[in-house]
Amino acid sequence: MDGIDFEPLNMDFDRPPACPVSEFRRWFAEAARLPLPNPNAMSLATVDSDGTPSVRTVLLKGLDESGAVFYTNSQSRKGIALLSTQRAGLLFFWDALGRQIHIEGRVHQVSDVASDEYWSTRPRASQIGAWASQQSRVVASREELEQSVAQVERRFPNSVPRPPHWLGFCVELGLIEFWQGHPFRLHDRVVYRRNQQREWVCTRLCP
Repeated sequence: MDGIDFEPLNMDFDRPPACPVSEFRRWFAEAARLPLPNPNAMSLATVDSDGTPSVRTVLLKGLDESGAVFYTNSQSRKGIALLSTQRAGLLFFWDALGRQIHIEGRVHQVSDVASDEYWSTRPRASQIGAWASQQSRVVASREELEQSVAQVERRFPNSVPRPPHWLGFCVELGLIEFWQGHPFRLHDRVVYRRNQQREWVCTRLCP
């Protein structure tokens, strides 16, 4: 494939691995080797309380058996939807590899400790911006936004605490699907779902 200087390892879709999390990590590691600025970029789909869908791009900050974690302003449109419906979908698309991973599941907040730990790793300018921007609200001009930034910089001349509305969210792995593209729409797809015993059950799907 163009732009790839290594040979990706193929999944055996007829005999898929028992654990989708380990396979996700392998696919993600291969995507991270691509010349991409954000291989951890993922589309986040939510539904508002009135049923209106919305999708935007966020960055994955961690994934394990409990789910996929990202951080955002809980007062934004996506934050309000996540708190309201407690459901979300995620999609990773790595075009150069011809691969997608799709996740669906319930949503819960990560602990304040985890949010504080990640917050402490963010650049000061990003911390300032999280306070200054009333995400998803109307702003009159760029100048007004920059004035808000200046006010926050004066308010916090030293360390910048985490805003109470800036939270981590975890999308639980209720469903995780692996998609490998092939010519003429004869793609490979397998989907993992948990049964009542919380064990993974894998099914092959038609493209």
